[in-house]
This record gives sequence, structure tokens and C-alpha cells, in this order.
Amino acid sequence: MARAILKFIRVSPIKARLIAREVQGMNAEYAIASLQFTPNKAAGIISKVIASAVANSGLDPVDAVITSARVDKGPVLKRFTPRARGSASPKHKPTAHIMIEVAASTKGDK
Repeated sequence: MARAILKFIRVSPIKARLIAREVQGMNAEYAIASLQFTPNKAAGIISKVIASAVANSGLDPVDAVITSARVDKGPVLKRFTPRARGSASPKHKPTAHIMIEVAASTKGDK
């Protein structure tokens, strides 16, 4: 089992978790191919982390299965936008930590 971790990435963890749940348990090659056509910022990022985890394992993408895809909340960047009459509104820019674990597939996996 091998893993890859990407920390402090500027993507909402709530939105990234939706993509991570889709690929969990999938074949790595199939997951990378399906994420290529997913119109989401997190899909491209998670695809690269999957490729890194497969490279760390030393397996071919055909022989690897994603055993765990986890997206944790990172620190929030707090910024302010100027508003009318000298006031300001807060803007929260969330970050996420993405962790992907891959393992060698058994013959029954698809």
C-alpha cells in the first residue's frame, strides 16, 4: 500500500470530497480517465494526486486500486472586501489536505 498527500491546496474541502467519494474503490487507471472529463477544479487536482500515489507504489495504473481517498479541512485564509461607507465584508478562502492510498488489486477487482 502506498499513498500520496497534497497539503494546503486552494480548493474547498466540501467540493473536493464529492469527487473523492466517486473515485474511492475504483481502479486507478479508470479513475484518472473519468476525472479527466469531470468539469471540476478538484477533479484535476485529485487526478494528479492519484497519479502520484500510483508512482509511489511502483505499480502500473491498471494493477492499482484506490483504497482510500480522504479530503481533510486545512486552514482558512481570511480576507476582506471593501464595502459601502467604509465598511468591509469578510471572505473566507478555504484550503484542503488531500490523501490518496492505493494498493495492488486482486483478480476479482474491476
